[in-house]
Amino acid sequence: MFLTVMVIFVVYAVIFILFEDYDRHFLRPFMESSDWHLMLFSIVVMIILGVLLHRYSHRMDERISKEQAEKETRMRRELTQNISHELKTPVSSILGYTETILDHPDMEDDTRRQFIERTQSQARRLSALLQDISTLNRMDYAAEMFAIKPVDVSRIVADIVKETELTAISKKIAVCNCMSQDIIVNGNESLIYSIFSNLMDNALNYAGDGATVIICAYEHENDWQFTFSDNGVGIDAEHLPRIFERFYRLDKGRSRSLGGTGLGLSIVKNAVMLHGGTITAKAEEDGGLRFEFTLKKSGSNR
Repeated sequence: MFLTVMVIFVVYAVIFILFEDYDRHFLRPFMESSDWHLMLFSIVVMIILGVLLHRYSHRMDERISKEQAEKETRMRRELTQNISHELKTPVSSILGYTETILDHPDMEDDTRRQFIERTQSQARRLSALLQDISTLNRMDYAAEMFAIKPVDVSRIVADIVKETELTAISKKIAVCNCMSQDIIVNGNESLIYSIFSNLMDNALNYAGDGATVIICAYEHENDWQFTFSDNGVGIDAEHLPRIFERFYRLDKGRSRSLGGTGLGLSIVKNAVMLHGGTITAKAEEDGGLRFEFTLKKSGSNR
């Protein structure tokens, strides 16, 4: 800022020295000593102002940097605590089941099998949690590692709908895929799959039995706008600003019982942003939740 002020002043000073009055169109140096005194005084004042502005901007930069560092430290500490808390539950369950099996070698076969199945379930949950944490870390610190290429979103969504068909049927949830064929975007196939897969899992787990899930796409000049909505139970407006936060849950006990890691919607938001898109969530007037997000068309700049 100091250099900017001084450059502006130098330009002003040159004009002031060369032209005695603004209405003249020819050069005329200063003729009176008072003019030079005024010029020297102006230079001193501008230098003082420049130094003060420089010191002020430097202090503001330091203050902002300090606040950002404190915020990042606080977020890392909270994230570490959340990860430790989330890992503790499945690890404790696995240890408990395996220790019980080892301590009771004469356990009935049916009971042993039940414990082994529960252990496997917790191990799968632990694996899913570690995978989600790894995905988020890669997006945060190694985004350049994700290969970008044309991706067929229509095929990905069709595959996800087919993969989750049995779960949808068991919960009497109707899934309506209104997307046209051959929707191609510019992105990473794995992350784009994660976007739609996590949104589908979120709808199937929390929309409620008998709900309807609708997936649509609208073409714009440089991108595709996608909507993922349901007419289920929805959530209170107070929770909307936080649903993309890591490990944020409306009902922690219910979320864990459904196998969620608490990172799904955070992965969705980060993946959309990594692709240069935007995402919003809002409650529908007649109940349910609606996600809207954009992804760049194939051939568009990232």
